[in-house]
Amino acid sequence: MNTKMSSRKAWNWHRQHNWLCGFNYLPRTAVNWNEMWQKESFDEETIRQELSWAADVGYNSLRTNLPFIVWEQSPRELKDRVARFLSICEGFGISVMLTLLDDCEFSGEPPRLGRQPSPEAGVHNSRAVGSPGRAMVMTPEEWHKIELYVKDVIGEFVSDSRVAIWDLYNEPSNRMIFNAGVEQEFDVELEEHSLRLMELCFMWAREVGPTQPLTVAAWHTPSVFEPDRPLFGHPTDQRALELSDIISFHAYMPLEQMQQAIEFLKSYERPLICSEWMGRHVGSLLTEQLPLFCREAIGCYQWGLVEGKTQTYLPWPMLSRINAASSGDWFHDVLHSDGSAYDKEETDLVRNLTAANRNEQRGLDR
Repeated sequence: MNTKMSSRKAWNWHRQHNWLCGFNYLPRTAVNWNEMWQKESFDEETIRQELSWAADVGYNSLRTNLPFIVWEQSPRELKDRVARFLSICEGFGISVMLTLLDDCEFSGEPPRLGRQPSPEAGVHNSRAVGSPGRAMVMTPEEWHKIELYVKDVIGEFVSDSRVAIWDLYNEPSNRMIFNAGVEQEFDVELEEHSLRLMELCFMWAREVGPTQPLTVAAWHTPSVFEPDRPLFGHPTDQRALELSDIISFHAYMPLEQMQQAIEFLKSYERPLICSEWMGRHVGSLLTEQLPLFCREAIGCYQWGLVEGKTQTYLPWPMLSRINAASSGDWFHDVLHSDGSAYDKEETDLVRNLTAANRNEQRGLDR
C-alpha cells in the first residue's frame, strides 16, 4: 500500500489510542541517542526505573529517536534492543512513537560510534548529533542506505501494536548549533536535500505498508527570536502536512500562539499530535497548555522526562541573547535524577488529567 491513510482510518486510529500524553525520551545516562542505543551503553536498568516513574506520574506514551549509524553497524542487534525497549514500555502501559531520521546536529559534529563525548558544562543538549547526519543527507548517492534502514526498521515492527506511530524525520533542515560558538539555523542546501529525502521516506515507508500511521512534524513557528515568522509556512512544513497520516507539529510558544497553531492545523481535518513542546522560559508551560491538549484530545509529547546528561533542563544558549532566560528555572524536563518532581503542580496535573481521561473512556466503553 503506497498511499496516504484515509481520513476515516486516521480518526479510527485516534479513537483506538485515546489521548496520548507523553514525553520525548532519553535516559539520564545517555548524552544522545547513539549512547542510548549502542550495545555498550544500552541501560535497561535505568530505562526501567525511569519509565516506572513516568507511569506513576500518569504518562501513557513516549517519543524516542533511533540512530542510523547504530543500525548500519549491526541492524539485527539494534532491532533486538528496540524490541526489548518496546516490551519495557508495554509493561508500564506506555506506547511509543519511533523517529527514524533527525537533522538536529546541535553539537556541530557528525555522528560517530563508540564512546560519546561527555556533555559540555552548562550547555543545553551539547552532544546532539544527526541521524544519519548532514554529510549523508547532502549525498543523494548514499540514500539507498537510508532506504534500506527505513524499510528494515519499519518492516521489523510493521504491525507491532507497541509502536503507536512512525515519525519519519525530526525537524528536517534544522541546523542550529549550540556548542560551537555559532547559531546557524538556515542552510539552504540542506533544506533542499532534506525536503526531497523526507518525501522519499514517506514513499519508502508506504511501500512497506505499516499498520501504524506515518507523520513528520511541521516545526517552523513564530518564536522569541523570529516573532513575525508565519505559522508552518516553510515548504518542508507544508509538504510534511500534506503527506502525513496524522498531523504532527512542534510548538515552543505561549498559550495564545499555541491556540492559533491548533486552529490553523484543524483545517487539515485529521487528528493532531504536538510531538515537541514545553519550554518554561519561552512561555510554553505545562500547567497552561496540558489542559488545552486534553480538552482538544490532541496527543502531546513534552520535551524531556528526567534531568540527565543531555542537560535539557538548561535553557537554549541563545536565550541569553535576549535576556529571556531565568537562572532559577528549568527549561525542559519534569523529574530530578532521583525521580522527584521539579514542580509537583506539573506532575499532579499530568496524573489527574490522564486519570480523568482514562475514567471517561472506560465509561464510554461500557
